[in-house]
This record gives sequence, C-alpha cells and structure tokens, in this order.
Amino acid sequence: MSAAHRDAASGGSILRQPMAVWATAFAAVVAFMGIGLVDPILPSIAKGLDASPSQVSLLFTSYFLITAVAMLVTGFVSSRIGGRRTLLLGLALVVVFAALSGTSDSVGELVGFRAGWGLGNALFVSTSLAVIVGAASGGSAAAILLYESALGLGMSCGPLLGAVLGDASWRYPFYGTAALMAVGFVAITVLLKEQPRPAAKVGLLDPVKALGHKGLAATAGSAFFYNYGFFTVLAFTPFVLDMSPYKSGAVFFCWGVLLALCSVLVAPRLQARFGSVNVAAASLVLFAADLGVIAYGSKPVIVTCVIVSGAFIGINNTVFTEMALEVSDAPRPVASAGYNFVRWFAAAAAPYLAPKLEEHFDVHVPFLVATAACVVAAGVVVGTRRVLTPAENDEHVGVTSTPTPAAARP
Repeated sequence: MSAAHRDAASGGSILRQPMAVWATAFAAVVAFMGIGLVDPILPSIAKGLDASPSQVSLLFTSYFLITAVAMLVTGFVSSRIGGRRTLLLGLALVVVFAALSGTSDSVGELVGFRAGWGLGNALFVSTSLAVIVGAASGGSAAAILLYESALGLGMSCGPLLGAVLGDASWRYPFYGTAALMAVGFVAITVLLKEQPRPAAKVGLLDPVKALGHKGLAATAGSAFFYNYGFFTVLAFTPFVLDMSPYKSGAVFFCWGVLLALCSVLVAPRLQARFGSVNVAAASLVLFAADLGVIAYGSKPVIVTCVIVSGAFIGINNTVFTEMALEVSDAPRPVASAGYNFVRWFAAAAAPYLAPKLEEHFDVHVPFLVATAACVVAAGVVVGTRRVLTPAENDEHVGVTSTPTPAAARP
C-alpha cells in the first residue's frame, strides 16, 4: 500500500478547511484552467492573427518549454523566499502575461507572452500543493484530495471558459484569466500566512541529480512518451475537429470531467487493487489503442475517443505522479521537480511536431506517432518494474517533505 493510500486510511474532511486553503485552491483551479483555456479558440486565434496551425501550436510549446526549465528554479526560489511569496510571485507573473496575451497583434507576441505565463504558472503550481498541505486541516490525504479536485475542476472548466469568452473574441479568455488570477492574488495576500521554510535549501541541479535514481529516471522517461500522446490530443485535435468554440469547448469540458473523476476516484481504487505498475501499463496500452482509433476515425468517432481519452489521462496522471514521488529516496519536492523537468519537454514537443507531421505527411501520422509513443511508455514501465517499487525513507515520506509537483497532473 502506498503512502498516499496509508494517509487516506486516517480520514480527514476535505470540506472543513481554513479560508487560506480555499483561497489557494481557488487560485489553483484558475492556474489549471490556463492549460486548456486556449483549446477551443486555437482555430479562432489562427484566423485572427493570420497564422498556421503549427505557428499557433507554439502557444503550448513556449508555455511548457519554459515550465520544464522552470522546474530547476521553483524549488530553489521557494526554499529561499518561502511558499507564500513564491505563490504571489507566480500569480503576479500570470496576471501580467495573461493580460498581455490578450493585447497581442502577432502570433510571435502571443507565443512570447505565453512563455512568461508558463514561468508564473510553474512557480505557483509547484508550490501550491505544499502550501495547501501545510495549511490544511484533516491530514495530508484530505489536502491532496482537495488539490486533485482543484486540478480536475480547472482542467474541465478551462475549455468551457475559453469557449464562452472566445465566442465573442479570442482575446477575452486571456483577459478573463488575468482577472480571476488577480482575485486569487488578493485572496492569498489577505488570507494566507507565511509557511515554514524547508530545513534545507534546494540547489538548482538537485532535481537533475535526483534523476540518477533508476526508478525515478524510468518513471520520468515513461512519462515523457506518455505526455507526448497526451498533448497531441490536447493541442492538435482542435484543428482536426474544426468546430466552433462552443462545440469544441463542450468536447473538452466532457474530456476534463472524465479526467477529473478518474484521477480522483478511479485511479486510487485501481492502484489499491492491482498496483501502480500494472495500472499504468494497462492504461497506457488502452490510451494507445484510443489514439489509433482517432487516427482513422470519422468526426463523431474522434469526438467520442477524445472524451474517452480523459479517463486514461486521468488515471495515468495520478499513477505517474505518485510513482515519481515515492520511487526514490530524494525529498518529494526535488523528485517531483526532476520528474517534471523531463516530462514537460514532451508537452512542449508534441504541439509543435503534430501539425508539422500533418503538413509533411497527412492527418493520420501525428496520431500514429502518439500511439507509438504510448506503446513505448508502456514498454518502459513493464521493462523497469523491478526498480519502480516505493522507497521507504522517513524523510522522504514524512509530512515535512510534502510533494510539490509543478503542474504535476495537467
């Protein structure tokens, strides 16, 4: 039984939380909304800025490329200035760059502003779970469940907000996000007290050094290939569907709801019964099959498979993150940063490569490549299962080393 499952057995109410926890959770919802916000409006942005799909896909690439690199910075910063200040710095950057995104007159400007947004989001999300656990009542299990609920709500509502506001103008979703994040900034400023700083400061290269552990390296490597498939669905299918913002938003809202439910409710039960490695391998194979159907399906079939993929993505996100946090004896924030440093590069690559593959070949090839990537991910999990057992280390599993996965589950 994993540490998370052992914690869950101790109980704890998710609803009876201090206002500081709710303020942080609200900001986390908005932060995760920003990931899928642009999905329904990608075609509108392309038309509004006279850009090609591959150019517009750089909105994801710049965002996640900066997020990946920021994994080496977030722990370094938060261990020196404290969790509260790191949250506020991240929120301030998101407010500024989300607002600037709405003023863009070219796709190059918008891509640049999204990069700044990615830095702010990395600083905030990488610290928010640790802050929620530190301020929450009812134990770490209730706090982590609250964080997962915020993640799922944000991922499901992001496309919906993008559709509603984007139907009037592709600029409005960016302004709306900036406004909501400003509310979160004020709420955290007023309600959240400074959290205790870690006993030891985190070095810039500590996350990279943590990847020297075979189990963590295997988890990160498998997650890299899995995330390639994940972000092919998220960033490329809106162009394939070619729907109005409302219809596309509805598809990805259903996708996000299924993702949230499977992440919070289904994945823990499957892990408890079959084990993380078996669940990850099976879910990856099913996700690969789903992507293969998308490659050659009609539009109704693609819509159905995109929504269904939310189930596999939700399960994989939960299982991979827990494996990353428990497989090595490194402090959880450091292990999480190293894991995310690797996997977010795939999130940056897939949105750029998928439309390029379509341009050079046809619309089927991007999904076939994503299918192959998920098969490789499953192979890595199965082939390295002996090194994927949880580490038993008091410092690692203790509350003082609470996981801080930067955008740990997108």
